[in-house]
Amino acid sequence: MESLSLKQQLRLPLFGSPMFLVSSKELVAEQCKAGIVGAFPSLNARPEEDLVKWLAFIDDEIAAWNVLHPDRPAAPYAVNLIVHPSNPRLQHDLEVIARHAVPIIITSLNEPGKVVEKVHAYGGMVFHDVSTVRHAKKALAAGVDGLVLVCAGAGGHTGTLNPLAFIAEVRAFFDGPIVLSGCVTNGRQILAAEAMGADYAYMGTRFIASAEANAPGEYKQMILASSAADIVRSSAVTGLPANYLAKSFEAVGVDPATLPERSTSSFSFGSRDDGSQVKAWRDIWSAGQGVGSIHDIGPVRVLVDRLFLEYQQAVGDMQQRIAQRELTAPVRSTQ
Repeated sequence: MESLSLKQQLRLPLFGSPMFLVSSKELVAEQCKAGIVGAFPSLNARPEEDLVKWLAFIDDEIAAWNVLHPDRPAAPYAVNLIVHPSNPRLQHDLEVIARHAVPIIITSLNEPGKVVEKVHAYGGMVFHDVSTVRHAKKALAAGVDGLVLVCAGAGGHTGTLNPLAFIAEVRAFFDGPIVLSGCVTNGRQILAAEAMGADYAYMGTRFIASAEANAPGEYKQMILASSAADIVRSSAVTGLPANYLAKSFEAVGVDPATLPERSTSSFSFGSRDDGSQVKAWRDIWSAGQGVGSIHDIGPVRVLVDRLFLEYQQAVGDMQQRIAQRELTAPVRSTQ
């Protein structure tokens, strides 16, 4: 699957980012039917035997949609694989993915070479999450087809680079497909990602506040009640820098201003008064800095319809700006 043929299958140049626990099979199926790439972490299907059921559900939903809507076929979907050695399900999940010929794999947290070989064998496409130029070069050396550039402000595990700087440096040595991650919540920002040199945008936090997301109602309401000032970046929870809703720390009695820095990975963070463990991402909730522009909860198809209209409006606005500049630009002599 080449980048051009992938883009031609999409209504918008957009990936729904895979969110741990939040991305349900229903969310992914609805994203695909709405015309964008839907994605989920393989670890969301639990126990591991349920991964087959999840893939079958999404395949069936897409097939049924395509029969009824031949003029608007569904977009392909993606599965996120954590390729770190600490993932005990990696080999199992990779085998299941290969049997189902999942169209797109998004790898993260380690060198993806073995996954690339397996996915390319059945004709799939591999994108790799990177937050530095060094990791981008390593992923390309491993044979990935595309990169997800995780920039400053992205929800969950995040980067520190400004997207303008990150894309410019990567484009100096890579002309393949790039997905831009970080603070994308509306259609105008999807166009902005393309204008900066990316091929696709990556959108996560906006879809937490959707009807199909597997997020508690309190989490969705906290998204609506928060702004960029309510996002805290910390390594205290998992040992890796990530962006979280400060109010979710406060809800379990933790002052986000006193979070320690950690270098070890652990998905448990402290305990409640009753002795039960406070865990990420179940109790400590992630979100990106773009959270302040999210004001409602709705079905995925309604949200994507709005994104499409916003994108089209942004394209029209830019065309008008360019035309206006051409009309008002001073005439310069060619002599």
